[in-house]
Amino acid sequence: MDFNFSDDQQQLRDAVAKWVEKGYGFERRRAIEAAGGFSREAWDELAELGLGGLYIPEDEGGLGMGPVEGMVVMEELGRGIVLEPLAQSFIAGALLAGHADADTKDNWLPRIAGGQALVVLAYQERKARYRLDVCEAKAQKAGNGFTVHGTKSLVPAGDEADAFLVPAQLDGKMALFLVERAADGVAARGYGTQDGSRAAEVVFDGAAATLVTRDGLAALEHGVDIGIASTCAEAVGVMDQALAVTVDYMNTRKQFGVAIATFQALRHRVADMKMQLELARSMSYYASLKLNAPAAERRQAMARAKYQLGASMRFVGQQSVQLHGGIGVTDEYIGSHYFRKLTQLEMTFGDSLHHLGEVSARMQDTAGVFA
Repeated sequence: MDFNFSDDQQQLRDAVAKWVEKGYGFERRRAIEAAGGFSREAWDELAELGLGGLYIPEDEGGLGMGPVEGMVVMEELGRGIVLEPLAQSFIAGALLAGHADADTKDNWLPRIAGGQALVVLAYQERKARYRLDVCEAKAQKAGNGFTVHGTKSLVPAGDEADAFLVPAQLDGKMALFLVERAADGVAARGYGTQDGSRAAEVVFDGAAATLVTRDGLAALEHGVDIGIASTCAEAVGVMDQALAVTVDYMNTRKQFGVAIATFQALRHRVADMKMQLELARSMSYYASLKLNAPAAERRQAMARAKYQLGASMRFVGQQSVQLHGGIGVTDEYIGSHYFRKLTQLEMTFGDSLHHLGEVSARMQDTAGVFA
């Protein structure tokens, strides 16, 4: 299989990498974190690169690209530990383009592509424990539309978003709705997260909603799988930079008059970090290449990839901190921010134990079919 990137993909990578290097330095990131964890100005800059429309068809104002391009972009954003939740635009663009009616597409897709609308997935509930089929939010018919009642947790940039994609029970089956944040009955309480970004608890109390699809579980699974593949790619970028700053520190930090990079035991630990990074990179490629596979195959691939990425993130992050010593956990040093990001990404869209259980359950199901 050819794993080389096309010229267009490489140009996309270079454009994003240039923006991260020149437009999203560590000091700017710290300022955004101190201001709340989300910058509309930085979001607009991402939109100017066309990144919000990556998964949106060209006739709807997007770039009409796919999973590999998404992976390339998220890797580079991971290197800069960018706080703005671009993967949410990938999810919203794909779900609305694939499931919404023509009017909803015309109303929202060009705005998502242009960065005028931030639409995020609001699906997590307190009792769900990462299970996508657990949903207590409810919807009901109201005139020519619908209303939604329920509470969603850990909604990325939920108090900054313009609209939400919300799974809710309709006539005994999960459906997917679009709800505007400005609608009556919507209340969002924002807060900072461990990695410096922003999330919110969002309450829907009879909020007016637009039906996206009645097959809400299938749509939600697809959206979360896009999120998992994006998270895997982002984590690869974060780990790549965490390893780079660790090696740089070891080449400058001296003990007994020599750089600690010359100590064989520490060099072995760096080699182990590199091996975990390359395992993670391979599984990130695997996840992105499986995003267009049939649902059962896709879901299995995402669980496998997220489990390996979780193990790699934990190892690389912890080794980086240990090799740095005390400076590795200080807020003023960039290494601690890589560690915090990796810790949060490991739990995003399901932690490692959850996905290990998913892999095991799906393997048992397959064994039952062929028994």
